[in-house]
Amino acid sequence: IEFDTFAALQSHVESSHEAGDPIAKYVCPYDNQEYSSLADLKAHLESSHLKAEAQPGVITLIINEKPTVVKVKDNWTLAYVLREKLGLTGTKRGCDEGACGVCTVMMDNRPVLSCMVLASQAAGSSIVTIEGLAQEDQLDPVQQAFLENDGLQCGFCTPGQIMTAKALLSFKNNPSVDEIKEFLGGNLCRCGAHPNIVKAVQAAS
Repeated sequence: IEFDTFAALQSHVESSHEAGDPIAKYVCPYDNQEYSSLADLKAHLESSHLKAEAQPGVITLIINEKPTVVKVKDNWTLAYVLREKLGLTGTKRGCDEGACGVCTVMMDNRPVLSCMVLASQAAGSSIVTIEGLAQEDQLDPVQQAFLENDGLQCGFCTPGQIMTAKALLSFKNNPSVDEIKEFLGGNLCRCGAHPNIVKAVQAAS
């Protein structure tokens, strides 16, 4: 069971487990360290994470389902933080003005241009990057479809294309060619691979 606050966790433990049904372990949501008691988990959170978040410029992002604490400056974009501070270089930087789509990531289940989102604006949000799609050694179906249908050439725009296609297919099954072209209209491919990109999205649907 997961809880949004420590107080909620403590209340649940006191009402459901203190009299019986003992809990074997408590897991820190920030770094997955395990503790045998609620007191130990609380001490770890207070010393390692909660004080850090209270500092100016320190935010928490849920990156590919993992809570990540990072210190940011007011003018840093989400794209900059993902690449330069967190090492997630699958997200590309192109125009830096929201015109090319190469920096597209998912934020709270919506595609966003990460060069146009300040990192501070994304605080507390769930972010999915291209690195978060594959499961271990199994590519996501959209990634596999791009590979099998030659939906790329140089590959620079591919992460953004895939993230946008993933967003489209999350709410639209079997989109038409026109629907695919319209939804991916903001994702530019300078190599001219658009016909195969459309085929890849159709194959993944």
